Amino acid sequence: MLTPASLSFSFSTPTVALHLHSHAEKKAQRMCLPIREGRTSSMESPNLEFEYGDTDSLTTELSEIYSYTEEPEFALNRDYFEEDFRSHVRGRRWIELGQEQQKGYVMRLLDALEVTDRDKRLKVARAILYLAQGVFDECDTDADVIHWSRHNVFLLYDMGVFTALLELLSMEMDNNQACSTAVRKPAISLADSTELRVLLSIMYLMVETIRLQTEDDRPEWRTAREAFKTELGSPLYNGEPFALLLFTMVTKFCSMNAPHFPMKKVLMLLWKTILFTMGGFEELQEMKVRGRERLSLPPLPEDSIKVVRSMRAASPPASAMELIEQQQQAKRGRRSRRPLVKQDSLDTYNERDPFKNDDARDEEEDGEEADSGIEGEVDPLDSDVIIQPPPPPPPLRPPTERASLPKGLPWAPKVREKDIEHFLETSRNKFVGFTLGNDTETLVGLPRPIHESVKTLKQHKYVSIAEMQIKREEELQQCPMTLGEEDVDETPTEILYLGMLPNLSQYVIALLKLLLAAAPTSKAKTDSINILADVLPEEMPITVLQSMKLGIDVNRHKEIIVKAISALLLLLLKHLKLNHIYQFEIVSQHLVFANCIPLILKFFNQNILSYISAKNSICVLDFPHCVVHEMPELTAESLEAGDRNQFCWRNLFSCINLLRILNKLTKWKHSRTMMLVVFKSAPILKRALKVKQAMMQLYVLKLLKIQTKYLGRQWRKSNMKTMSAIYQKVRHRLNDDWAYGNDIDARPWDFQAEECALRESIEKFNSRRYDKNQNGEFAPVDNCLQSVLGQRVELPEDFHYSYEMWLEREVFSQPIQWEGLLQPAR
Repeated sequence: MLTPASLSFSFSTPTVALHLHSHAEKKAQRMCLPIREGRTSSMESPNLEFEYGDTDSLTTELSEIYSYTEEPEFALNRDYFEEDFRSHVRGRRWIELGQEQQKGYVMRLLDALEVTDRDKRLKVARAILYLAQGVFDECDTDADVIHWSRHNVFLLYDMGVFTALLELLSMEMDNNQACSTAVRKPAISLADSTELRVLLSIMYLMVETIRLQTEDDRPEWRTAREAFKTELGSPLYNGEPFALLLFTMVTKFCSMNAPHFPMKKVLMLLWKTILFTMGGFEELQEMKVRGRERLSLPPLPEDSIKVVRSMRAASPPASAMELIEQQQQAKRGRRSRRPLVKQDSLDTYNERDPFKNDDARDEEEDGEEADSGIEGEVDPLDSDVIIQPPPPPPPLRPPTERASLPKGLPWAPKVREKDIEHFLETSRNKFVGFTLGNDTETLVGLPRPIHESVKTLKQHKYVSIAEMQIKREEELQQCPMTLGEEDVDETPTEILYLGMLPNLSQYVIALLKLLLAAAPTSKAKTDSINILADVLPEEMPITVLQSMKLGIDVNRHKEIIVKAISALLLLLLKHLKLNHIYQFEIVSQHLVFANCIPLILKFFNQNILSYISAKNSICVLDFPHCVVHEMPELTAESLEAGDRNQFCWRNLFSCINLLRILNKLTKWKHSRTMMLVVFKSAPILKRALKVKQAMMQLYVLKLLKIQTKYLGRQWRKSNMKTMSAIYQKVRHRLNDDWAYGNDIDARPWDFQAEECALRESIEKFNSRRYDKNQNGEFAPVDNCLQSVLGQRVELPEDFHYSYEMWLEREVFSQPIQWEGLLQPAR
């Protein structure tokens, strides 16, 4: 257990490292390190200028709803629109019509959607899709297409098109003939889901366009946005929210009952619907602040979004090949000149720790200094950095300053109430000989340093909303009659949870099945679900160029599915945790039982640098570029070159989301943390640190921190660079022994017992809040004989006809032992 003295020492030590680090970094920035040919070092990976957010840019999000194989359908949509438009409006273009004329034409299209002929309905739906796509044939630039798409989408919503599309979508979902035909087909292609793809594309364009707020929005558009948001989040569609209908499509697809469903479009629409109705990460932060104010809790110590955005990436640890080469160079006597590289982590502290003696430094040279850089030329002008001796240790500060924190740490430390209770319980057992339960105020009999420790811990005590919810739930369980019924706000999150609850496990399993099928590390199996139904063309490619294009399209398709599922699961977990902790826990438990933890680890058990820098996109085929500009001739060389981006935004976004999900599943769960250890996640996660992006590294380091004490002293000794990065970037828990615990100190874990106890609490919560019959034993009893006999009981009609037979069978033919009433009850 850490006392304030040890706390201040552990905090003050890296302060020196930070000064050394910044000095060495300035020198390193002026150096040009030569790159050895034939070998790419992990240390050479550049910093990724990636800004995490709810979504990518609007044009990217709109283009990802379409596969490249759908490109010919853009012209088809235009042709059907122009054919119908010219028959009603002669000699004018759509953008030349007035508002009322445009509304009149949309009304005609809505009337035409009511026809029974499927082909006619499909033509009208394509015309509507062309309007939602921004009448691109009448535009000259990408910005014009986006402008008219936005204008038309708000017009379509105002005319009630979304409701009409929803009815058609329900009809297509219940089309048993199409489902049975698709089940019997050996190979499903793009043509089997034409109607569904058109409908889902229009709905996606409407949700994504209306969701995004811009500065030049008209007042009526802002009103329409709020109305649409309320409509999507309310149980207006057959008594359930729109997102639940999409969840049903997902489970139907994964159960093989509808293999022709275009799953990518369904998942994208589901993700954007939840993002729109519940809110993104910034809205979540605001809701959290309001929730703490409502519970009279102190404000958050910092804005986590701003802190993460201001972080800098650390240098990744060296690979095994680099260590071997550097050790060989050391044996050849090349260690006389020490290389210098730009380092963004606290390795300067490891190499020049002023608190270590020379012997200890020599012992660690072989293991740690090989981690520190790439062999390179050193500028003589900068040689002072190498030969400069370490500064002397600073004089000990007075005790009053020991509790102060260095400015270099990004996070304010936190302490839980139970941590203070545990600290006092240990101290009382040691100094007094007995404990006082949960009392954290009485310090009688404890020495003065313990008083200071408790004071320091209380200064950083943090009470979460979840702890307050658990405490309130315990009170409601203990005193159901006294406290009465709980007032539950009908938020979109609450409405969706209530709708998902009966089939929650099916929804979770279906999403994980899709994630597994789309993961790049998954092997194709005959019994796995086919997620390529809405990307494969009717006729397979016959040329090399067509094959390359289809291969890129398939990989892009899988990446978009992973992106949608990871963002969807993360949003669900965060919103449910804020709404009520036990709603979050039941979804988390379903994820754990469905093997989500090994699935995510399997996803990261690949070359993550290659995945993040993958170029599975063809810019000239992306919407709206492909419909506005002349199409250049595609060649094998241009397809191989890909785009010029440093990284793939969606893949890095997906990786961060999956790491955040893994953090949420394992945080404060000892048994799940041990699962990370059992599945040997440490080397997998350590390889992910090669991606030089601060946010991704933060969540990797969090996962490494919680299992560090179980990995053994040798692992910590050989991974001091990672340990320093954890210290620098991850929030500190003042009395957490993550860096000092040993295997022998690790308490045994019983996965089943911990999960069963949690499941019991969840079931009690669900029963109390959602089971309408759970208060039957507390209902008042009528003890008046005349009142009870005077109640009118509704009997079924057939009972009147068989009343005499019932009397004979149940009353007259049954012997009644009246003397039994006189016997005393036992």
